[in-house]
Amino acid sequence: MHALDLHHIFKLAITLVMIAAGITAIAKKINQPYPIALVIVGTIIGLVNIPALEPLKDFITESEVFNFVIITLFLPALLGEAALKLPFPHLIENKKPILALAFGATLLSFLLVGFSAIWFLGFSISAAFVFAALMSATDPVSVISIFKSVGVNKKLAIVLEGESLFNDGLAVVLFNISAYYLLTYIDLGVVGLGFGLWEFIKVISLGIIIGGALGYVFSKLTSYFDDYPLEIIFSLILFYGSFLLAEAVHASGVIAVVVAALVLGNYGAKIGMSPTTKLNINNFWEVTALLANSIVFLMVGLEITRITLTDKWGYIFLAIFIVLISRSISVYTSILFINNFPISWKHVINWGGLKGSLSIALVLSLPRDFTGREKF
Repeated sequence: MHALDLHHIFKLAITLVMIAAGITAIAKKINQPYPIALVIVGTIIGLVNIPALEPLKDFITESEVFNFVIITLFLPALLGEAALKLPFPHLIENKKPILALAFGATLLSFLLVGFSAIWFLGFSISAAFVFAALMSATDPVSVISIFKSVGVNKKLAIVLEGESLFNDGLAVVLFNISAYYLLTYIDLGVVGLGFGLWEFIKVISLGIIIGGALGYVFSKLTSYFDDYPLEIIFSLILFYGSFLLAEAVHASGVIAVVVAALVLGNYGAKIGMSPTTKLNINNFWEVTALLANSIVFLMVGLEITRITLTDKWGYIFLAIFIVLISRSISVYTSILFINNFPISWKHVINWGGLKGSLSIALVLSLPRDFTGREKF
């Protein structure tokens, strides 16, 4: 691979964008969810020997490249775009089901999958709960795209998006604790439980503080300008800056981006954005998110073909069963006492808990000597 040939890397990137854009355009034209189409086509491209595309496949499926593109390059943009357009009053109005799902269902699913992986899959404690954290993150991009085409109730869409935004941050925190600290905390007993809870609270709290502070500063900054290209640049700096700063101090970058974008999209839009600026910022991030999603799901399809599945089908089917059952128990239990929440919505949310590129990127970020990495 031409690791340091920037011209070569740029050509591969443009090729990837062209393929992703073409598939997305066709899927949208025939009214099909484009993420699913991209994964299928990506898998086909990965399986078929196309000499012209072999350099692209080799480059994209490098674990370091995949991990960088998904987590550092695209995740802040996708989270920022989704949170930017979520009206805060709507989140407050639906806070009970969102919090119940994002925290209650995520934690319950984490525990159910973790203990089931120990009992039924024979994983070690650390490996089992790493797997559980990977399966706790939801990615409803396909579901939301279907919602838009069929006109689903807005409240249901907000609950599903709200759950995903906050549970991604929670899942990443649980992943890091399980992968790097869990065994140490278990050895310390009750004291270790205290350390674990403190780490959990610290990472999330710091993420909220960093995101909230930077969101407030950049909201004030936008109020001094009426120049939408400049304000778009401010939003770009805010999303990536909050993510990278939070990660640098071992806080949750995901939570930081979500909070920063919520502040900018609500408080910042209210005090410092003209209607023209709001329209152009939303349009910019909508285009960015479409491009990012298109490339991400095509990359997922390509990555699938690099995995040897021959001796893993038993694990795969049992894991799918465990994850589906755990998701169902978690969803129906967490929103059992939420009033005015139709049972049909519960079914949609249950089946809307799809797993996406974040889980794959987290797997690839594990050290190569981590027990169970290849199975994951």
